Amino acid sequence: MTTLQSVPALGTHPASGSLPSRAETRDQLSKATYDLLVIGGGILGISTAWHAAQSGLRVALVDAGDFAGATSSASSKLLHGGLRYLQTGAVKLVAENHFERRAVSRQVAPHLANPLTFYLPVYKGGPHGAAKLGAGVFAYSALSAFGDGVGHLLSPAKAAQDVPELRTDNLKAVAVYGDDQMNDARMALMTVRAAVDAGATVLNHAEVTGLRFTKGRVTGAELKDRTSGDEFGVTARLVLNATGPWVDHLRKMEDPNAAPSIRLSKGAHLVLKRTSPWKAALATPIDKYRITFALPWEDMLLLGTTDEEYEGDPGQVEVTEKDTAQILDEAAFSIRDQQLSRDLITYAFAGLRVLPGGPGDTSKAKRETVVTEGRGGMLSVAGGKWTTFRHIGRTVMKKLEQLPGHPLGEDYESVSTLPKRLPLPGIANPNAVAHRLLVDGPAPGPRMAADTAKHLATHYGSLSFDIARMANENPELAQRIHPDAPEIWAQVAYARDHEWAETAEDVLRRRTTLTIRGLATDEIRADVEKMLGK
Repeated sequence: MTTLQSVPALGTHPASGSLPSRAETRDQLSKATYDLLVIGGGILGISTAWHAAQSGLRVALVDAGDFAGATSSASSKLLHGGLRYLQTGAVKLVAENHFERRAVSRQVAPHLANPLTFYLPVYKGGPHGAAKLGAGVFAYSALSAFGDGVGHLLSPAKAAQDVPELRTDNLKAVAVYGDDQMNDARMALMTVRAAVDAGATVLNHAEVTGLRFTKGRVTGAELKDRTSGDEFGVTARLVLNATGPWVDHLRKMEDPNAAPSIRLSKGAHLVLKRTSPWKAALATPIDKYRITFALPWEDMLLLGTTDEEYEGDPGQVEVTEKDTAQILDEAAFSIRDQQLSRDLITYAFAGLRVLPGGPGDTSKAKRETVVTEGRGGMLSVAGGKWTTFRHIGRTVMKKLEQLPGHPLGEDYESVSTLPKRLPLPGIANPNAVAHRLLVDGPAPGPRMAADTAKHLATHYGSLSFDIARMANENPELAQRIHPDAPEIWAQVAYARDHEWAETAEDVLRRRTTLTIRGLATDEIRADVEKMLGK
C-alpha cells in the first residue's frame, strides 16, 4: 500500500491562485445583496446558477452537503436520448434529448463524456421481438441524425466477442445503438466551476436553517456552516429552491400549509470488478417498460437500476439486500454467473428521482421538470434528466425572466441571447491531453503512468496540466493514492485548493473514484483528512 508518509510537508494551506477561504466566502455572502440565491447544489441548481451568472446576474449558490452530494452523483452515468420513451410515442422528447446529449458530448464537455455502444439482447420468449427492436434502434439513431451510426441488428456470435460475459443461450439477435456516458460528479463539479468563472459565489456544507422575509416575500435565507458552526445569512431579490428530494421541506419553511408537490422513486446501482474486457454496454429489457443496464464505467461494471416509490427520509436512502438481489437477478437475464458474484461488488449506491406528485407506477411517470411559485414568491424547481441539464437551466431562467413585477430587474442579458453551447472548463481532446501528459513528464523523474494520464485527461481535460505541474514540483504528490487506482495525491491537493473539497468523502467519493472502486481504506481516509487540514 502506498501511503503518504509526510502529509504535513505537502502543506495544509491552499496554494496560490486557489479558492477564497470559507470564512471569506461567508463574509462575502452575508454582506452582498444578490439578485438570485439558489438553494441546492445538485445539477439542476448548479445549471441554473451557471446560466444566471452568464446573464450578468449576481448569483449565490449554497448546499447543505457537497455539490452533487446526493442524487446528482447517484445516476446511471448516462447522457442518453431515452430509447424506452419511443414506445410511448415521445418522439419529440427523444429528439430533444439527443440534441442535448450531442451538444454536451461534442461541444460543451467532450473531455468529460465518451461515446458508448449499447447492445440490446433479444432472447427467445423475451418482451420484445427482433424486428421490433431492430426498427426501434434504427428510429432512435435517425432521431440523432445518425450521428452515432445507424441502429442495426448484430449476430449473437459477434456480440459475444465484444462482451464475453454475454449470456448466449436462447439469444436470437442483438440490437445496436449509440449513446454517451460520463462521471456525473465530475460533470457537476466542472459546471460549478463554470458558474464561478461567470461570477457566481458558491458554498457547500452550508445548511439553510430558515428563510428571510420582507413584507411577506422570501428575500433570502439564514444559514449554518456545517464545517465550523458559524451562522450567517444571505439576502437576495429572488430565492430558488432547487433542493431536489428536499424541495417540499423548504416549501414548508415558506408556507407551513404547502401541499406536497412531488413524489420520490429510488434508483439503486451496484459497482463490480470486471472479469473480462467489455467493448459495449448491455441494455436488457426486463418487461415491456423497464430496461436493466450493465455499463463498463471507470474500469468497473455498473449494474442497475431499480425504480420503486420511496417515502422515507431522503438523507437515509440506501441500497438494501432486496435491491442488491433484484439488480443481480435482472442482470442474470443477459450476463453469465461468474461476472455476477457478490464477491466482485465494490460499492453500492442509491439516488432519488424527483417525480411530479400523483398516482401511478413510478417507472411510467414522466421525468419532467416542475416549477411552482409559493405564496412568499419563492420559486421551487424539481425533477428532470441529467442529459438535459443545460436545457433545464435555460428553462428555469426563462421562467424567472417572465415573473410578474420582474423581481430580478431588467438590467441583464436574457438567457435566450447567450451562446447556445458554452463549453465547460478544461475543454480539450482527452486523447491529446493524455498524450501530452505522457510526453511532458519531468526531465529527471519518472514519467506519468499511462492509466493516470488517461484518467486525468478524461476527468479534468486541459486542467490536468495544473495537476501534473503540482506532481512535477513535488514528487510525493506524484505517488498513487492506492496501487490499484489511477489517481495520484496531487488530485487531493487540487480538490482542496480548487474544487471545494471539505471532507474525505468529498474527495474519495466525488472528486476521485477511490470509494466506488472499494479502495477508500481507513488509512487513505486519514491521510486525505490530514491533507485537507482536518
